Amino acid sequence: MMKVSLGAKNCLYPMPTTLIGANINGQANYITMAHVGMANPACIFLSMNKRHYTNAGIKEAGAFSVNIPSVDLVDVTDYCGLVSGKDVDKASLFETFYGRLGAPMIRECLINMECQLVQTIDFRQHEIFIGEIVETFCDEACLTDGVVDFSKVNPILFVMNDRSYWKLAERFARAWSVGKDLRT
Repeated sequence: MMKVSLGAKNCLYPMPTTLIGANINGQANYITMAHVGMANPACIFLSMNKRHYTNAGIKEAGAFSVNIPSVDLVDVTDYCGLVSGKDVDKASLFETFYGRLGAPMIRECLINMECQLVQTIDFRQHEIFIGEIVETFCDEACLTDGVVDFSKVNPILFVMNDRSYWKLAERFARAWSVGKDLRT
């Protein structure tokens, strides 16, 4: 098999597409974000360009939400990444609810995580927000035996390389299990 050099290309895609919620001057706002990661099982980090309107709200409130839309929300999710909350009331597109931290969350999204901001890192032209998950909400219809079933969530996956959205396929193996036969 021939390998082709692509240069310094990040290929850690696809990533789940999320809608990040924050209050800005008392108004709920949402931004589309795929550059979301896990610092550990209880913490989430967001890598957001410093120009984003939502950044001020996260810093002001010390809280944010991570909402996972399903593929049936792809049009409104994409739209929320195309316009600024400075100019458009994106919260009017959704039914908003709040948890104990007061971060706005989207009822139409099947999973919502409310996060307490624990650290902000200035990184070049980005700010990295690290939040501790204080509560997770999930639509009951997306659970199988009390566990989130991502085939029922049907999240939007994002690939930067060709700027496209993808769907989940199927579970094909069990983690921490399928390779056991190879242990010596």
